[in-house]
Amino acid sequence: MVQVTPFLLLLSLALVASGLSSRKCVLTGEWINDLGSNMTVKTVNEDGSFNGIYHTAVSRHPVVIKDSPLKGYQHNRSPTNQTVFGFTVNWNFSDAVAVFTGQCFMDENGKELLKTVWLLRSPVGKIQDDWKATMVGVNNFTRLCSEEE
Repeated sequence: MVQVTPFLLLLSLALVASGLSSRKCVLTGEWINDLGSNMTVKTVNEDGSFNGIYHTAVSRHPVVIKDSPLKGYQHNRSPTNQTVFGFTVNWNFSDAVAVFTGQCFMDENGKELLKTVWLLRSPVGKIQDDWKATMVGVNNFTRLCSEEE
């Protein structure tokens, strides 16, 4: 006699897994990274372009940190729904610019994670100092939950 319970359990697990993988990663909203910096991505346009605000929690300059504008693009045609994207931040409190590139991943519980690599370029006075003008790093962003969640 064939037992139906293990078959139904496997079938339901497969259906749940496929439902999670089909859920699309959405950049729009508020995010926080592993250093405590906040990012708000406004509506993503049909062509994948978006803008928003970035508030860094870290700076190597002893100045007041201000919200800074960001502009970017996401790739809208990802077959895995794990969106790739890039954006630039024009710091309002320093003479540096940062670029981020990354991918949005969905974990097994449906939570989004933005894995990014960034370059921060600061000006230098002479070409011989170019070697110290660019910093490289990585950050992971998680979605900030609204009060309703």
